[in-house]
Amino acid sequence: MLLQEPSLRGLEMGSPGWFAAQRALLDSKPLLRGCYDDWYRRLIADAASVPLDAGGELLELGSGGSYLCTMLPGVITSDVVAGLADRVVDARALPFADGGLRAILLTHCLHHIPEVTRFFAEAERTLVPGGVVSMIEVAHTPLARAVFGHLHPEPYDDQAGDWTFDQTDAMADANQALSWLVFVRDRARFERQHPTLRIDRLALLPWFAYLVSGGVTRRSLLPGALGFVATAVDRMTRPVAGAVALHWHITLRKVA
Repeated sequence: MLLQEPSLRGLEMGSPGWFAAQRALLDSKPLLRGCYDDWYRRLIADAASVPLDAGGELLELGSGGSYLCTMLPGVITSDVVAGLADRVVDARALPFADGGLRAILLTHCLHHIPEVTRFFAEAERTLVPGGVVSMIEVAHTPLARAVFGHLHPEPYDDQAGDWTFDQTDAMADANQALSWLVFVRDRARFERQHPTLRIDRLALLPWFAYLVSGGVTRRSLLPGALGFVATAVDRMTRPVAGAVALHWHITLRKVA
């Protein structure tokens, strides 16, 4: 309770007020804002890797309190909750024509999709050849398992036998270990079931700045003015990223 972010107390998880408070946290926490800026730049670079003449729209899934649209004008923002974004979109039934999307961008979203194979099938259908699914997701290192398994309100089940989970609450019902289950443990199955989605990248990301920022649910543990300390720690711990990274950047590319 001492580490809980006070501005979220009394707010229903997943409500417009919850996301508004999280957006305010992104604006008020320099360390956290720096993490998201880095993540969004990576997503934007992936989107830019698809030639403009390929056509198609840019779609962000699970926008919530995201500010990606301020860095990537023209992206269609979406969420499953009305009133948060440009459109209400279910990732399992994308309201776009075949080949209608150039890139699908997600930040902390994939692990909320309960029937993720349906999303992958929709990505295969809607992406142009060479189009990308680019995402930032929870990693599966010892530190990530400890932090997200014990200090985060959403489930982290790396022992799940399958990729599905029951969902009655779009925010609370999730599996933060899902990206590891799909792209690492069960990679052969993913490649067999979705042969036109090639895994181009699975890269561990800097971790310390995010940890001491408290993320969007906990208090900051380090003043923003000491951000240079976090940057130095992130740089020095790159060789042990496999033990301490909290997130990874995953890129899927549609091949002909």
